[in-house]
Amino acid sequence: MKKFKFKQVLATGTVLAAGIALTACSGAKQNGGGSNKKSSASVALITDIAGVDDHSFNQSGWEGMVAYGKSQGLKRGTNGYQYFESSSASDFTPNINQAVAAGYKTIFGVGYSLKGAIASAAKKHTDKNFVIIDDVIKGQKNVASANFKSQDASYMAGVVAARTTKTNVVGFIGGVHGDIVDLFDAGFAKGAQDTAKKMGKKITILNQYVGSFTAADKEKSIAKAMFAKKADVIFHASGSAGQGLFSEAKAVNEGLAAKAVNEGLAANSSKKVWVIGVDSDQSSLGKYKSKDGKKSNLCLTSVMTGVNVAVKDIATKAAKGKFPGGKQLVYGLKHNGVYLTRGYVADSVWEQAQTARSQILAGKISVPSHPSK
Repeated sequence: MKKFKFKQVLATGTVLAAGIALTACSGAKQNGGGSNKKSSASVALITDIAGVDDHSFNQSGWEGMVAYGKSQGLKRGTNGYQYFESSSASDFTPNINQAVAAGYKTIFGVGYSLKGAIASAAKKHTDKNFVIIDDVIKGQKNVASANFKSQDASYMAGVVAARTTKTNVVGFIGGVHGDIVDLFDAGFAKGAQDTAKKMGKKITILNQYVGSFTAADKEKSIAKAMFAKKADVIFHASGSAGQGLFSEAKAVNEGLAAKAVNEGLAANSSKKVWVIGVDSDQSSLGKYKSKDGKKSNLCLTSVMTGVNVAVKDIATKAAKGKFPGGKQLVYGLKHNGVYLTRGYVADSVWEQAQTARSQILAGKISVPSHPSK
């Protein structure tokens, strides 16, 4: 997914405070500095154009790298761990080259947009380890591919949405059509449909794509239309374009709260709308203050993609001389490669989501990877 700049570090990524607070660079620039002795254990992360603080893949990957560095006793900087931030696709290759020149042993490319640059660099630098996140590079022994069974966690999100909605209308907003976003789309729809059937009710699923991972204004318009059609829970897999969804949901809830106060009703009216976040815990994006000054949050839960889990796992293997070159690694529910945050999900609904998780792991529920047509 893509970019949304922020100042407050998520609760799940508090270890980043010292690192991210210092970053405002882009292009082929290395951020921070330090000195380490374990060059064979050194790792670098190349972001996509969203930047390292995107509330999504890049941020999660950096969290995993920071956790790895801490576990290895490494410092941020040369011979330790570092990120190189890209502001455009033209920065990918220069950033990779800079990481190679600086001596980093294992280099991660975050997101499928770096596939070509990583594959090309791996052919030129066979003494280095390379990792592509969220895509597959075949036939190169010094490249590992890491992917995620996001459809399974998205199925759980569908269960939560179907059991939370008061209007029986939920929505999905995707970024750009493709195999990766299909996982979220298909899983969410299947989870909502199966749950509706169990509950003996009909739930309408609104579905629309932005055509971009960064067009927040367009997503805001899509969200506005969905809310107008009575959707009260919307899940997005659209990167930083999702900022538009959060913005519109806040506007709706602030309006509802104001109306509730004016009419003498409870501010936490059942008409509240919810957003389900993606890739990292997006609860910080869901914070808002009602017209009566009370703090609230509209991020029901987030479908977590464990880029941090994959980065730490692969980096640790590499440090032990067991880099999984040439392999395709898939992270799923079993080891929290994907999962849901607890968020603001009602206890009874959370229990149903966990039951679905157990059934998926047991093979009793088969989750599709592409939406039905």
